[in-house]
Amino acid sequence: MPAERRSAPLRADEGPDPSQLVLPRGVTSDRWEPDGSLGVPGRPLDRRNPFVIGLTGGLGVAVAYVVVRGIADIASVLVVIGLALFVAVGLNPVIERLVDRGMTRALAAAAVTAGFLAAAAGFVLAALGPMSHEIHAMVVGFPRYEADVESGRGWLGKLVVHLHLVGAVRRVTRLRLSLAGGVLGAGKVILSLGVATVSVVVLTIYFLVALPGVKDLWLSLIPRSRRDRVEVLTDEVFDRVGGFMLGNLLTSVIAGAGTYVWLLAFGVPDPLLLAMFVAVLDLVPMVGSTVAGVVVSLVAATRGLPIGIGTAAYYGVYRVLEDYLLNPRVMRHTVKVKPGLTIVATLVGGTLLGIVGALVAIPVAATIQLLLEQVAFPRQDTR
Repeated sequence: MPAERRSAPLRADEGPDPSQLVLPRGVTSDRWEPDGSLGVPGRPLDRRNPFVIGLTGGLGVAVAYVVVRGIADIASVLVVIGLALFVAVGLNPVIERLVDRGMTRALAAAAVTAGFLAAAAGFVLAALGPMSHEIHAMVVGFPRYEADVESGRGWLGKLVVHLHLVGAVRRVTRLRLSLAGGVLGAGKVILSLGVATVSVVVLTIYFLVALPGVKDLWLSLIPRSRRDRVEVLTDEVFDRVGGFMLGNLLTSVIAGAGTYVWLLAFGVPDPLLLAMFVAVLDLVPMVGSTVAGVVVSLVAATRGLPIGIGTAAYYGVYRVLEDYLLNPRVMRHTVKVKPGLTIVATLVGGTLLGIVGALVAIPVAATIQLLLEQVAFPRQDTR
């Protein structure tokens, strides 16, 4: 027969009292519980105990450290993913227009990708001839440069003598090893850049096709009561990023076309390659066209100092027109950001993430401005 149990009111923080229980024959009170398990449960752990508080805080700090350390370790991967998503959002208006004309999204993404690859192939073909010529000249002239360094002839040899480096550079084996190490290091950098470029291209293609699904996943994380509002804001952000991308491409095409006409008029070598170089660097706000202008001016100076100075003056004038006439109009109608904010955003983004930060700084600033105008400021006005 099962043992009868006597009940008595107990506090919530107390376990069962063995004195109030009728125990089975042969079972002692310190080895029996009402549910038949061994041992008597004690009071629950006091969460206000200093040890519990310290242990919980320590575990929280450890988890936070692991999370931050993990994010820091994969920072380069996150940058690649973020850049691919940014490019996909920027090209989304083109995809949407092609879809509206009857194409499937996958076919539209393939068409845009084919156009990008064609432009990249054109740049490579334009650069292949001049680069192969310069590499051949360097390989052929290397023994002469090495002999000049060893004997102290020529401008390079005189520089070595002036810097008292003759004893070091005469060790030909060590010199060649250092050059080989430099080539190996440059090869590693080029390989890493190539892998990152391929990763960005592949992820961009994926995001171009799957962007509606990514957007739906993002909206599913939002509470239903706020989902419609967040969807409207997300569409506006996509429109501004797309407008910035297309406007930036427009200004880059204008910069490249102007460079090509100028260089062709004055007989500067490789005008197409230099024009495409300017168009690519002009995608980076503020600093891109300036760096490209310096490089092109130095190349133009090989045709004569007046042509180099004239090219530098041309880029100075174009820089003023782009900053104060072209870019403000484009940004005002696309991302709706004031010129002063674009300058500040570009400086901050370039300082944080380099070229990638400068490239995405203006759309990020436009997104922050949109959230402030539509969410933060109206909420402050109601208080």
